[in-house]
Order: sequence, then C-alpha cells, then structure tokens
Amino acid sequence: MAKVSIGLRGWRFDEEEVFTDDGEFRSLDDVPEDTRKRLIRLTYLQGKPCDACYLVHGEENKKRCNQAEIVYGEPMEEVLLCSEHEADFLYWFREANGKDAAGTETFRDEFHEWFVAGNRAPEGYGGLEHVDTDPDELPTPPDPAELNRRLNEEYEGERKRIDLRTGEITTVDDDAEEEPLDDVDLGREYPTK
Repeated sequence: MAKVSIGLRGWRFDEEEVFTDDGEFRSLDDVPEDTRKRLIRLTYLQGKPCDACYLVHGEENKKRCNQAEIVYGEPMEEVLLCSEHEADFLYWFREANGKDAAGTETFRDEFHEWFVAGNRAPEGYGGLEHVDTDPDELPTPPDPAELNRRLNEEYEGERKRIDLRTGEITTVDDDAEEEPLDDVDLGREYPTK
C-alpha cells in the first residue's frame, strides 16, 4: 500500500483510502474517519503561513512569511512549516524532547515557546528527505466550497456542514427553531479558582 502526502508534506495517507482505482478522490463518506478529518483540515491549512516565519515576522509583516509546505502533529494541534524551518522543528522534536508533547493538546504551543525563546537547529542539522514522485499526477484537492457542494449534492432534502476544525459532518436542519438563550448567564463575573 503506497503512502502519499496531499497538499502539504508530512501527513501521509494510504492511496487506496483516498483515491479510487481511476485516480479520483473518493467520496468523503467512503473515507475512514481519521483520514477524512485530516483531508478536511488540509483544505483549511492550504495557503497558511509557516508558523516559525509568523513567529519571526508577526501579523504586521505577514507578507514576508513563507507559505507552509509541511504539516506535523495532529489536526487542530498541527505545526505548519516551510522548508527553511523544518530542521528547527525536527531538532526540537528529536533532540529537545519535543516528542514528549506528541499527541497532546500542547504540541503546537510547546514548539512555539521553544522557537520564540530563540532556540534553533544547529547549523547543518539535517532535515528529512522528501521525495516528490509524479506530483503532477495527483489530482488537486477540492477547495472547501467545492467540498461542501459535493457533500450536499449527494443528499436530497437535507444539507450537510463540515466543521473544518474537527472534520465532523453534521446535518443542517433548516426548519429547526433557534433555542432561546434564557438559561445562559451573560454576566461579567468569571469563575475563578
């Protein structure tokens, strides 16, 4: 079973889970849940800046940031990187105990804190060798609007919504009345320890 990266390197998918025998993307309903979550999340991550570049340049100089090419971590706690900063991440992960944060909700934050503190990979620290095999042969993933259109055309009489943060697919009930917010406390006092 061949593994492929789609859109960004890092997350790898079994070809058979994602593509039909004709090389087209499978319907989201035919894709295993974890794979579906990652594919949907990738549509959101496309075109985002490298986390490390963003930490260096900030919002005011966002145009100077490299576009992310690589994704590591779990959906919603992922780290986005350009080729230039991948070695820094790998060094943090391998040598600076970053792997201890793998799979946790603090994964991204811990890398960010390490990077902001001025830590970097030593000069010449090797990254990963990425092999691009026939990248033009892979179909381009649909954009989020296209995903929603395709998802909804398969269901008559009901619309579906994809939460790009969680990958959850829910039915939109157009006839449902909004529940009143009578029991919601909108006061200014916040719980304290």
